[in-house]
Amino acid sequence: MEIRKISTFVEETLHSTGKSDGVPLRKVGVVAVVNNPFARRYQEDLTLLINESADIGRRISKLAVEAMGPYGIESYGKAAVVGTDGEQEHGVAMLTTVFGNILREAVGGGKAWISSTTKRGVPGTIIDVPLAFKDALYVRSHYDTMTLTLHDAPLPDEIAVIVCVANRGRLNARVGGLTVNQVKGENGLD
Repeated sequence: MEIRKISTFVEETLHSTGKSDGVPLRKVGVVAVVNNPFARRYQEDLTLLINESADIGRRISKLAVEAMGPYGIESYGKAAVVGTDGEQEHGVAMLTTVFGNILREAVGGGKAWISSTTKRGVPGTIIDVPLAFKDALYVRSHYDTMTLTLHDAPLPDEIAVIVCVANRGRLNARVGGLTVNQVKGENGLD
């Protein structure tokens, strides 16, 4: 699949409502906009999209890790926006375990299921990419999103494939639950 463009977004939050709790929260989103070979037609077998997602995943996951700079990665998520000549299922095919395992490897491992979302859209579509702690899904402090808008993508025959990572949980998180220090990291949940 041909990549038309790659965009990297970096967001760093230093405080929330005037209060800092230490290390800034850095979120990075990387988007690859690719052609959709199944635009305008039904295709029963989506194996091509699943297989092609491996190379795309390697490329954008590497860029996301690099854009984190000095920070380690604690959270991750993935998403896709499919142009209007495609199906939502095309985006889902791009985000399967093939893609997910590459993201896990790039961030240094991860036991937890990777939160994801897909939708159909036009250029300018807003998507909230869900984030969760990479080793245990039940760590509430890391439930978050990164909101992205692509001003010129996806075109009707394209798919925007997205990875997002963060170096920590929300600033001033205080709703209880499992903490990072309590994570067993065995089953991806706790």
